[in-house]
Amino acid sequence: MILLGIILLVIGLIAGLSILWTIGLVLVVIGVVLWILGSMGHAVAGRKHYW
Repeated sequence: MILLGIILLVIGLIAGLSILWTIGLVLVVIGVVLWILGSMGHAVAGRKHYW
Protein backbone atom coordinates (compact mmCIF):
# COMPACT_ATOMS: atom_id res chain seq x y z
CA MET A 1 0.00 0.00 0.00
CA ILE A 2 2.87 2.33 0.79
CA LEU A 3 4.59 1.53 -2.49
CA LEU A 4 1.39 2.07 -4.49
CA GLY A 5 0.90 5.40 -2.74
CA ILE A 6 4.43 6.51 -3.59
CA ILE A 7 3.95 5.50 -7.23
CA LEU A 8 0.70 7.49 -7.42
CA LEU A 9 2.41 10.47 -5.78
CA VAL A 10 5.15 10.46 -8.40
CA ILE A 11 2.75 9.99 -11.32
CA GLY A 12 0.48 12.72 -9.99
CA LEU A 13 3.42 15.08 -9.54
CA ILE A 14 4.84 14.43 -13.01
CA ALA A 15 1.48 14.50 -14.81
CA GLY A 16 0.14 17.42 -12.82
CA LEU A 17 -2.97 15.53 -11.72
CA SER A 18 -3.84 16.59 -8.22
CA ILE A 19 -6.35 13.75 -7.70
CA LEU A 20 -3.60 11.13 -8.13
CA TRP A 21 -1.38 13.07 -5.75
CA THR A 22 -4.16 13.19 -3.15
CA ILE A 23 -5.00 9.49 -3.46
CA GLY A 24 -1.30 8.62 -3.25
CA LEU A 25 -0.88 10.69 -0.11
CA VAL A 26 -3.88 9.04 1.54
CA LEU A 27 -2.58 5.55 0.66
CA VAL A 28 0.86 6.34 2.07
CA VAL A 29 -0.61 7.61 5.34
CA ILE A 30 -2.93 4.61 5.73
CA GLY A 31 -0.10 2.22 4.87
CA VAL A 32 2.23 3.78 7.43
CA VAL A 33 -0.45 3.68 10.14
CA LEU A 34 -1.21 0.00 9.44
CA TRP A 35 2.50 -0.80 9.37
CA ILE A 36 3.05 0.88 12.75
CA LEU A 37 0.04 -0.86 14.32
CA GLY A 38 1.16 -4.22 12.96
CA SER A 39 4.72 -3.78 14.19
CA MET A 40 3.50 -2.87 17.68
CA GLY A 41 1.73 -6.23 17.96
CA HIS A 42 -1.84 -4.99 17.51
CA ALA A 43 -4.12 -7.12 15.38
CA VAL A 44 -4.92 -5.29 12.16
CA ALA A 45 -8.03 -6.46 10.28
CA GLY A 46 -7.98 -9.75 12.17
CA ARG A 47 -4.31 -10.45 11.41
CA LYS A 48 -1.49 -10.50 13.88
CA HIS A 49 0.94 -9.07 11.31
CA TYR A 50 0.32 -6.71 8.41
CA TRP A 51 2.54 -6.91 5.36
